[in-house]
Amino acid sequence: MNTILRVLLTALAVVVIAKILPGVSVDSYPTAILVAVVLALLNLIVKPILVILTLPITIITLGLFLLIINAVVILITDSLVSGFQVENIWWALLFSLLLSFLQSILHSFLKENTER
Repeated sequence: MNTILRVLLTALAVVVIAKILPGVSVDSYPTAILVAVVLALLNLIVKPILVILTLPITIITLGLFLLIINAVVILITDSLVSGFQVENIWWALLFSLLLSFLQSILHSFLKENTER
C-alpha cells in the first residue's frame, strides 16, 4: 500500500512540475502515473549501473555528476513513455531537481501519517 501511495505522490509531483516548467509536458494523469512507475523501475535497475560506470567522474566532480545521471534517467523515461516530453537535458536536469524536492516534501507527509 505504501508503494502505491509513493507512486501516486510521484505522479502528482510530475503533473505539478509539468505545469510549472515550459520544457516539460505530460498529456494526462494516467501518463503521469506511467512516468512515475517507469522512473521507479529505471531508478531501481538502470541508475545503479550508470553510477558504477561513471564512478571516476562522480568522484572527480565530488558527486555533482549524479545530477547528470538523474537527468539522463529522465531523458530515458521521455523516450520510453509516449505522452511525456522533455525538450533537452537542461529541462531534464531542472525537472529532476524539482522532482526530488517535491518527492521529499510529499513523502515526509506520508511518513507522518504512517507513524500515528
